[in-house]
Order: sequence, then structure tokens, then C-alpha cells
Amino acid sequence: MDRHFSLAKYDITVKNVIRNAPPAALYELALRNEAGTAISSTGAMIAMSGEKTGRSPKDKRIVDEPGSSGNVWWGDVNIKLDPHVFAVNHERAVDYLNTRKQLFVVDGYAGWDERYRIKIRVICSRAYHALFMHNMLIRPTLAELESFGEPDYTIFNAGAFSANRYTSGMTSKTSVALNFAKKEFVILGTEYAGEMKKGVFTIMNYLMPLQGQLSMHCSANESKEGQVSIFFGLSGTGKTTLSADPNRRLIGDDEHVWTDRGVFNIEGGCYAKAINLTEEQEPEIYRAIRFGSVLENVKYDEHTRVVDYTDISITENTRCAYPIEFIDNAKIPCVGPQPTNVIMLTADAYGVLPPVAKLSPEQAMYHFISGYTAKVAGTEVGVKEPSPTFSACFGGPFMVWHPTKYAELLAEKLRTTGAQTWLVNTGWTGGAYGEGKRMSLKHTRAIIDAIHDGSLAKVRTAEDPVFGFQVPTECAQVPSEILTPRNTWKDKAAYDAMAKKLAKFFVDNFKKYESQASDAIRAAGPRL
Repeated sequence: MDRHFSLAKYDITVKNVIRNAPPAALYELALRNEAGTAISSTGAMIAMSGEKTGRSPKDKRIVDEPGSSGNVWWGDVNIKLDPHVFAVNHERAVDYLNTRKQLFVVDGYAGWDERYRIKIRVICSRAYHALFMHNMLIRPTLAELESFGEPDYTIFNAGAFSANRYTSGMTSKTSVALNFAKKEFVILGTEYAGEMKKGVFTIMNYLMPLQGQLSMHCSANESKEGQVSIFFGLSGTGKTTLSADPNRRLIGDDEHVWTDRGVFNIEGGCYAKAINLTEEQEPEIYRAIRFGSVLENVKYDEHTRVVDYTDISITENTRCAYPIEFIDNAKIPCVGPQPTNVIMLTADAYGVLPPVAKLSPEQAMYHFISGYTAKVAGTEVGVKEPSPTFSACFGGPFMVWHPTKYAELLAEKLRTTGAQTWLVNTGWTGGAYGEGKRMSLKHTRAIIDAIHDGSLAKVRTAEDPVFGFQVPTECAQVPSEILTPRNTWKDKAAYDAMAKKLAKFFVDNFKKYESQASDAIRAAGPRL
């Protein structure tokens, strides 16, 4: 641990700068200096992120500069920021950091494949943030740290200090800004640690396609025989649950890159949801919450320090960050060979999509660009209508290029490796939300097992008349009648009407991508 690391090159004059402190030292400093910090009964650091308990996507900006401007998919996700405004915010962040008596530096890597990994430097004022990024970045060895040199990208986290709302281009006191020319990322007005994690992911989402590699918002695991599966899926679809398989090794839970050699994890840790966490349901995650982990915004018993994972009075977005080696069956280093199966998870609350469907490469691109799931209605009495949710490439907020760029890279990987893509619906069967019931987790696990053992690829299939994909007609341990969703509806005409309704949601959503999508991708969508 270096206590006198110089930040003079950044115009930061603070003398007490602690570089790559061990977790125990960060615990001591957080407990001493940061309000709301405690140690849980299992040894995790409990930290409070303040006013912001989640990301602020509307406050995210990318600097419009000549080197990257032509590559960025500008719009609601990637909002332009003038270089001068970035300079103002950068100076504001440095000015704030210079007022601190003590700062932290975390130097680490993004990417387990040394051919593509980048060096990240985090400069921050909170021990909580330092421990979080110690967990989420890949931790250098002492020898690597000594020869680390200059970083490729630097994060200036001055989140305790607000942006100036009267500065041009600011919409609130929060600003999360990325400058590809200067290779800097500046945070103001939010102490939510996830902004740093997703900032690194956004950087990799820009750099990897530049090198012809596919960055992905997904989990990945590997069988004992070395067969890799990738799991795409938005929140609530079962991505974490289904990829945490005791019979397979976890490569990573959230961010990966698919290269000409195989798959590698971008991160050195996991950032798991903690809401309603139990040892019975998610034993691997539950047991990972120990000394060295960071629990965010959770409630706990003041006497016993036992955390109540059901208490969402601070936020529903309670989280835990821990090193990936805290997962017993993690594969270290976090790399794997070429994937055999690509699984796209969706929770279709309309009860239309089958429990599993086999996709052609073109259909895989279409569904990848669409990134569909559905959210069920709230708790209002009598409200039964679900709402569709589309997030491009299953990670819209973090995509820098146009979604078709990532889809074309996916299609290329599927063609060269022969990996099979599957659409797995963990949502409703026998009717829409309010009428039908949620797909059995037991049946979904049986489907995933059949994908992994190769048996599902060999069974007879039938073409879905609306969506055009191939639907398996049998699967071990799964009743054959539920494999064809129309058969599970009492009112067949109601199913047909709902299928057309869902198909129209897909078609309407895809219109914003049509101009840059090939004829083959457009033809892979549903038929109205």
C-alpha cells in the first residue's frame, strides 16, 4: 500500500494519497470517516451511497470530439457534450478532490485476456468507492502494480460534489461524462458506485468493436468438458439464477467479450442484486457476502448487524460487490473457449412466446437488437396489462455504437463458431399476466440442461406461424403441451390476437433500427 502516491500530473496536490489499499485498511478508513458505514454480521462492509441509489442514465454524456464522433450512436442513450463543458466539469472535479485531506487511487485492469485488457485508474475520496473498484476491476499482482505505468483511462470520482446546473448541457446537479479523446471519465453529483463499473463497461463497449471483437452485457459459464454458454437477459429474466449452475464453472455474471479465441470476462468481481436474497435460493451469492465484500444501502439490525434483505426502505436496488473468487465454482482466470450455445432470456408477460425456440443467425441478430422482455403491471387493483420493454443488445444504456454494429459482430461470431442461439422464455404460460401463470423454474432448468447436453438440438421442431422461429416439440422433464404456447391457452382466438399484438410491439420498436439493418435481419422479424 503506497500512502504517498503523486497525482501532480492531474493538478491534484493532496499529499496523502493511498494507492491500492488492502480491504482491511479501507474498512478502517471507511468506518472512521464515512457516515452510515458498518460491518455486517458476515463481515461485509455496509456502505451508503447517499441520495442516489442507482444509475443516472439521463445525466450520462459523451464528449463530441472528432476522433470518435463518427462512431457513436448519438441520441437518447449517448447524448453529446461539448469539449469545453467537459473541461469545466473536469476542473470542478479536480478542485473538489484538492479540498480533501486524503484520496484513494485504485489501479486495475478491465479484461482477463491480456491481448485486449486496458489499464484503469480510479481517483476517489471515499474508501467505499476504492473497495468497490478493488473488487470490480481485475486486481494486479504486486509485480504488475510496480510496472503498471500510465493508465489507459482515468476515472475522476468527485461524486460528493455537484455539477453546476447552469453549465451548458447540464440537466441536473449530476453529471457522468466520458471523453474518448482525453481518455477520462468524470463523475459529479452522485456517489452511487455502479456509475464507475458501468463507465468502464461503456469504455470497453467502444474499444472492443474497434478491434473487431464483440463486447456483451451477459453472463457466461462453462461445463466440466469445456463447453461455454452465454446468457443474455434484462433484469428479472433469470440471467443470474440460470447461469449460477453448480455443475458448471462461472466465467462471469455481467460483462464479457467474444473474441477470435473465445470469451473473457471484463471484470474482476460481481455486482449482485441483494433484494430478497436467501441462502436457499442463491447460495453462491449469499456465501460470497463476507469480509472484503461491499453491501450497498441495506438495512440491518443495529444490535446483531444481521442484514434484512427484504427491507427496501432505502432502495429496491440493494447490491453487493465482491471479488469473483468469492464464488466457489468461479473459473480463474475468467476466460473460456468459443461458445457452444447462446441463450437469450426473456420474461414474456403476454404468454405468447414459447418456453424455448431455436433461432437462425438472422433471427438471433433481430432478437439481439430488440432485447425484449416485459414488465408486469404494478400493484394497483384491477390493472392486469403488462408493458413491453426493449433494450438494444440487452444492454442499451451502455452501447456506444449503433446496435446493428454489435449485431453484425454477433452474426459473424455465430457463423465462424457454429454456436446455436436459443430464445428462452421465463415469463408466462397459459395466458398473459393475470390470467396465466409464471413458467416453472424447474421446467426452465430442464430446458437449459437439455440445451447443454445437446439433446434439444436433435428433437423435431415446428415453425411458429407469427415469429418464424423453430419451436422444439419435446424436451426431457418438460410436459410437451407447454412447449407450444397456443396449446396452453383455453381461448385460442385470444392467443392469436395477443400474438399479433406482441408482434406489432416488436415491429414498431424495430423501426428505429431498420435504416441500418440488412434485408436479412429485417426479414427475420415477426409477420403481421
